[in-house]
Amino acid sequence: MNRIYITESYKKNIKKGFTLLEMLIVLGIIAVIITIASVSYSTAQKKSRDSRRKSDLKVVQNAMEQYYSVCGFSYPVVVDGLVPTVGCSSPVTVLLPNSPLDPKTGSAYLMPTSTASIYQICATLEMETPANFCLQNQQ
Repeated sequence: MNRIYITESYKKNIKKGFTLLEMLIVLGIIAVIITIASVSYSTAQKKSRDSRRKSDLKVVQNAMEQYYSVCGFSYPVVVDGLVPTVGCSSPVTVLLPNSPLDPKTGSAYLMPTSTASIYQICATLEMETPANFCLQNQQ
């Protein structure tokens, strides 16, 4: 029976390290983890912006309702479909000095319907269905 003996000189020539296949597997696993993390981060950002849009519209709605109560039981008239600076001259009151802007585009929210007796303000959401979120007068 033939036996193979490993000599000390042979043991010294064996190099320790990772094979190419092991390195490729580790890189593949890292790529999958990074992809999942980036998709989750992107989704979280979109949900955060949607939440901010809803909050901004609620702020505008509250300012419009306060204007209605304080400034003669009518809503401010909107020019060019954009949210106005909400305030009245008698009594001197500023309820919304700066109109909130969309967190992604930086553009103003639109008010497609607005008269002295009714208003509607809308924003386009990124993650929810239906995509349009609108608030209207409460009076």
